Amino acid sequence: MSSNKRQPILGITLMLGAMMVIPMLDVLAKMLTSDYPVLQVTWARFVFHTLWLLPFLFWKKLYWWHMPSRPKAQLLRSLMLTFATLFFFGAIQTNPIPNVLTMLFVSPLIVAILAPFVLGEHFDIFIGTGVLLGFVGIIIALQPNAEQFQPSLLLGLGAGVCYALYIILTRQLSLSSPPLLTLFYTALVGAAVLSPLVAFVWVAPSSGALLLMALMGLVAAIGHFLLIKAFEFATASELSPFNYFEIVGATILSYLFFDFLPNRQGLIGLVLVIASGLYVAYRTINVNKNSQRETESTIEMP
Repeated sequence: MSSNKRQPILGITLMLGAMMVIPMLDVLAKMLTSDYPVLQVTWARFVFHTLWLLPFLFWKKLYWWHMPSRPKAQLLRSLMLTFATLFFFGAIQTNPIPNVLTMLFVSPLIVAILAPFVLGEHFDIFIGTGVLLGFVGIIIALQPNAEQFQPSLLLGLGAGVCYALYIILTRQLSLSSPPLLTLFYTALVGAAVLSPLVAFVWVAPSSGALLLMALMGLVAAIGHFLLIKAFEFATASELSPFNYFEIVGATILSYLFFDFLPNRQGLIGLVLVIASGLYVAYRTINVNKNSQRETESTIEMP
């Protein structure tokens, strides 16, 4: 990230915008998975996402049919979001959205662990302690000994791992291609990977379902465009805690559409996960700032 692009407040604002939009995608997906296979709903999300972007690519004169820069990283990034979406939709089919989001929130903790090795950001023992507390929160929220425990919640953890890798690759690719083009490659790969498989589970959608699928693709395109733009202006560590803002919109929408509120144990686990993520982000930002000051001091010494 070049110094003239370093605008953390703008990056955080864009991230918050993404987190306000994306919960509506989750609600639409849960509505659709009650009548249609998870694979088909996931396929529709990427296909309509692709179709919505095509007019904007032609308008901006972006030649999507050319080989992208860093094609292997683009492919891997797209696959990670495809699997994260598939796992997440599979989990919300039989579980409330806020419960699955708690599992997905393992992603900022994984980003904190991997960022020093992949992105060159710093890590210390206090960050490690925060990550450990976050995993304790995940176990509490999973409620493995409770009668209402659903093994399908573990799909949410798989989604969290894949989403963490997607976030890291997004940060790496944020300046390598125009955001619209990166967003298009993501959708195109998802549609291409899932298209040969969807024929095995296909259920003819009604006109109402097609409308919901198209709306789902539009919401996905807007939300992930804001996400990609956010990483142009701020680091992964600065942005990752604001992933948690998604739970606010998801909880409100789950109550309005599905009459669901998390129980006490679920809330305790959620609060612990969020608190650990915020602490990890705060500590990481301070460590990075201190390291930058030390580097500048070293450079300035005669």
